[in-house]
Amino acid sequence: MNNPFSELKPERLWHYFREICTIPRPSRHEEHIVKYLLKFAQRQNLEYHLDESGNVLIRKPASTGFEHHTGVILQSHLDMVGEKNAGKAHDFTKDPIVPRVEGDWIKAQETTLGADDGIGIAAQLAILESKDILQGPLECLFTVDEETGLTGAFGLKTGFLQGKILLNLDSEDEGQIFIGCAGGKDTIASLDLVSEPTPEQMMAYKISLTGLKGGHSGDDINKGLGNAVKLLNRILWNGAADLGLRISGIDAGNLRNAIPREGFAEITVPTDRTGDFEKLVHDYQTIFWEELHITEPDITLTSERIPLPPTVLLRPLQEKILNALYGCPHGVIAMSREIPGFVETSTNLASVKFDNKKVIITTSQRSSVESSKKDVADMVAALFRLAGAKVEQSSGYPG
Repeated sequence: MNNPFSELKPERLWHYFREICTIPRPSRHEEHIVKYLLKFAQRQNLEYHLDESGNVLIRKPASTGFEHHTGVILQSHLDMVGEKNAGKAHDFTKDPIVPRVEGDWIKAQETTLGADDGIGIAAQLAILESKDILQGPLECLFTVDEETGLTGAFGLKTGFLQGKILLNLDSEDEGQIFIGCAGGKDTIASLDLVSEPTPEQMMAYKISLTGLKGGHSGDDINKGLGNAVKLLNRILWNGAADLGLRISGIDAGNLRNAIPREGFAEITVPTDRTGDFEKLVHDYQTIFWEELHITEPDITLTSERIPLPPTVLLRPLQEKILNALYGCPHGVIAMSREIPGFVETSTNLASVKFDNKKVIITTSQRSSVESSKKDVADMVAALFRLAGAKVEQSSGYPG
């Protein structure tokens, strides 16, 4: 891999971030980065430990004269959110991330970069390696599976850590220290996928909504970004109501903690309404751009002819799904009354998948107020139960 960071400072920080980009580490597949950390500790002659959950702890002795200072723990997580554009061939369990420098930003080529929390890992390694930094007793903790369940954090055992001060290196705002975060909970709805033969005199299309930025369902929820599930559903809902559109498949969004940035649907419309349908898609391209061009300048909506599918969703089921998705909240639910500009409660409509004879709709909720987190999660659950869905909720984690 060419080094796009050769001119960036501090050099050792970017050296380690570049190496981390070469190591596959999606959630629950952190074995390669764990091996890398253990080899690093051995090379540096540092004490290290691996616990039952897969968390890694590396200890660095205090600098001379600093032995009696309070012990500090630096913590980051090893996993990353693996999101990619639909046309990108990338296996997050095997392939490296390819970073590039674009102006003042470092980005990846059609995938997530993994700076959450690769940059935290890199900072810890640079500090552990340094012979110039004067510090008291230092522990660097690297936890697993943060993004999908905080498994490593929940699996920590009493006595594993010795320090008294813990600094978590997992926020995005330079020069600010956070003293808390929202709690989270997932709400997942499923309906049996019931189909019927495609009616006669129909023409099939694939609708593609692409070019959205996506984002983190926590940090980016208040930035006015488009949600591919919500936008795609607007077209389907209106097409069904006005043109007799029928759905044969939906694949929109991916991960529970990512704002969906792409959505696709395979549909049919009556042959004598194809012109109206193509105009509908053209009109919504204009509508979406007018609504979102400040935050989503690259939003793209297209349709293309495809072979006619043998089946489409049973009409009553289609109506339930489209109405539920239209009614499902997404975004900021409440701002803090105490801290100006602080999002207190939010919800993310993350994905819709047709999978193994089921329609699976995934959402996630966040709040720094425990009762509000439960309230918004139950709001989403109630909506999907009205649509006849089976609803399951995770136990979640507290703020």
